[in-house]
Amino acid sequence: MKPKRKIFFPLTSRAYYGRMKVLLKELQEHPDIDLQIICTGALLVDRYGEKVLEDLEASGFKIQEKILSHIEGGNHVAMAKTAGLVALEATNILQKLDPDIAVVCGDRSEVLAMTIAATYMNKPVAHIEGGDLSGSIDESVRHAITKLAHVHFVTNEDSRKRVVQMGENPKYVFNFGSPDVEFASLSDMKITNEIVNNRGVGDHIDITKPFLTVIQHPVTTERDNFAHIETTLDAVLEAGIPAIWFWPNNDAGTNEMSRKLREFHEKNLTNHGIRFILDLKPDDFTSLLKTTSCLVGNSSSGIKECSYFGTPVVNIGSRQNGRTRGPNVIDVSTDKEEIKKAITAQLSHGPYPRSDIYYKPDTSKNIAATLANIELYTQKSFHHA
Repeated sequence: MKPKRKIFFPLTSRAYYGRMKVLLKELQEHPDIDLQIICTGALLVDRYGEKVLEDLEASGFKIQEKILSHIEGGNHVAMAKTAGLVALEATNILQKLDPDIAVVCGDRSEVLAMTIAATYMNKPVAHIEGGDLSGSIDESVRHAITKLAHVHFVTNEDSRKRVVQMGENPKYVFNFGSPDVEFASLSDMKITNEIVNNRGVGDHIDITKPFLTVIQHPVTTERDNFAHIETTLDAVLEAGIPAIWFWPNNDAGTNEMSRKLREFHEKNLTNHGIRFILDLKPDDFTSLLKTTSCLVGNSSSGIKECSYFGTPVVNIGSRQNGRTRGPNVIDVSTDKEEIKKAITAQLSHGPYPRSDIYYKPDTSKNIAATLANIELYTQKSFHHA
């Protein structure tokens, strides 16, 4: 009997945990896999990873190691130093656990750090979500991880072509669809007023009536994050429809955005039609995306999960530039009037037909089976098409 393949799987944020939940289950239950879950980054910071660890353990997952690495500051220096600290600590854990392969997802600085540590220790790396285009530093980080990784699980056909174009061996590039969208397709949770209004601060929102969901994160390569969040806030208020507003993530620029939202809430405790919340459990969040009248902001959830649900989206600014998207998305600049006009248009349009650009059945099952059986290698070379 062959030994189980040890898979090193870092989780860095509440968003990635939710998106990877189905895949984690498939890996944990696969008879030929020994899953090693490592938690790090914002996931271990209360205000960003609240209750995620509880949900992780309640769902039957064992946390193998924790890396306390998040450096406060909400700026570029903090991001760079956090990445360096993750690389140092991940090296120790990789040496201790001695996995057969590391599986990383996306474009976070912590993910790049993990990938660097693994490759220097001659550990093969499998990368999920390579080949996507987007704004900010994220795209550069994602492509850097692709060039370090050995196995690639892209989420759409456009990205598969890009990864091959980057000199990766097509034999090791797989388009099984997006784990995010697979999770969304399987979730049957029904969001309720109680779930929403028992969290956060601000006005009570009746989600049985039309409402917006706002998710706007910093753009790390731009300096006007305070002005951008201010413009979006003004546009949402003038649109005159209640909104559930999620707190921005911990990328550089988050301090300015958070300060604007705090200042607004402190001056306007109620009667403004907005409820500010930190996060929701993965199933609740997915149900919210399915229920909301329109998603406003710059989250990849608007591009991916909402394409499957047909949820109208107003995508603001450059953070998602270039991502393959469905007809449910209207792209706008950070101009207030343009945002308001797009919100009005999306509310008038209503739900769109489902798009399968990111969806394939059995995404996680296929990824798990591939990880368990694929021939692994360490020395990469440029593949000429």
